[in-house]
Amino acid sequence: MNTQIQFDIVIVGGGLAGGLAALALAKNGFECAVVDAQDPQTMRGAAFDGRTTALAYAAGRLFKRLGLWDAIEPKAEPIRDILVTDGQARDRFRGGAVSPFHLHFDSRELGPDTPLGWIIENLTLREAIFEAIDNNANVSLFAPARRSGARFGAGFAEVDLEGGETLSAPLIIAADGRFSALRAEVGIKVNKWTYPQTGIVVTVAHEKPHHGVAQEFFLPPGPFAILPLTDNRSSLVWSENKTAAPAFLALEDEAFIHQIEARFGPYLGKISLASPRWSYPLAFHLAQSYIAPRMALIGDAAHAVHPIAGQGFNLGVKDIAALADVLTEARGLGLDIGHMSVLENYQRWRRFDSTSLALGMDLLNRLFSNDITPLRIARDAGMSVVGKIPPLRRMFMRQAGADFGKLPSLMQAEA
Repeated sequence: MNTQIQFDIVIVGGGLAGGLAALALAKNGFECAVVDAQDPQTMRGAAFDGRTTALAYAAGRLFKRLGLWDAIEPKAEPIRDILVTDGQARDRFRGGAVSPFHLHFDSRELGPDTPLGWIIENLTLREAIFEAIDNNANVSLFAPARRSGARFGAGFAEVDLEGGETLSAPLIIAADGRFSALRAEVGIKVNKWTYPQTGIVVTVAHEKPHHGVAQEFFLPPGPFAILPLTDNRSSLVWSENKTAAPAFLALEDEAFIHQIEARFGPYLGKISLASPRWSYPLAFHLAQSYIAPRMALIGDAAHAVHPIAGQGFNLGVKDIAALADVLTEARGLGLDIGHMSVLENYQRWRRFDSTSLALGMDLLNRLFSNDITPLRIARDAGMSVVGKIPPLRRMFMRQAGADFGKLPSLMQAEA
């Protein structure tokens, strides 16, 4: 027997974006359903996702306003400095002076107690989000639950579950990832391409403290990032040629550590592996529309960018906060929150911003992932110039902090 349950909003996808969207909308009084095929206990397990997230300082304001930060902060490592260096001129990593061809962002330029962001393991974020969902009366979690269909009508949208329930709402949010089935079902096309790179992710423990410094240097196959974690650990995000990556992943631990040290340098002392190795294909995609009748895309369903600057998740956070503002304002005016005239306000707000940032990350990766001498000279000179002009440097710091352009209310600084 079919059971129909009414909600204000149905969110398909219970990952970081979907769960966070439910909590943001619930805070504004919307009754939300979250649907995911995965078992929440699996998603909360250490083996599910080995990645870390670089949470920008403006995105962190949303977590604080949603009451999530107390659970996250003990496991969040503040980013005090960011040092970007060309792999051909990384004197600092060999124990010498810093090369003149580098870019240094110092959090003290933003204020005495304002880090540039935090590095947080995805496991920590998932645990905090699921715990908050469990304790939120405005959020109903349907997981594990497989979706058998979706329908969009003149004044309604419905999601059918294999268990027999039908979830009905004026609006469905697609948060089902870069391969979004919902996006495909409504006919939204995607501009996409793959990179000749694989992302290798691993956590290492090290002998010396990192002092909250995030480092990224560029090698011909792609960027190599060293991101500070709590407890004298760092997360490595290593972009390697996809034909070479399997050989590195197959190495014995000692040989793998040797390869890391060849890129890492000695500045953190002796290192050891503190996690399994994960690998992910790197690709770009951008939905041609973020909306369809009675549906909105957020997070990776709308855009997936190269991890070169760690901005992918922060783009999704801004999607969520902007959509919450748009829907709350529409409801206050007595409007239908699923009407295209309302959803177009969300698209106008978010699509240009995320498109320009996504293409910017793509250009950076193409510019730095090579060893062409004229390009190397130009990019090194460019980094040096940016680093020497304080207003320009601070503008890049604000962009890295997701604190640029029109900010939704959940991401704005306190008055």
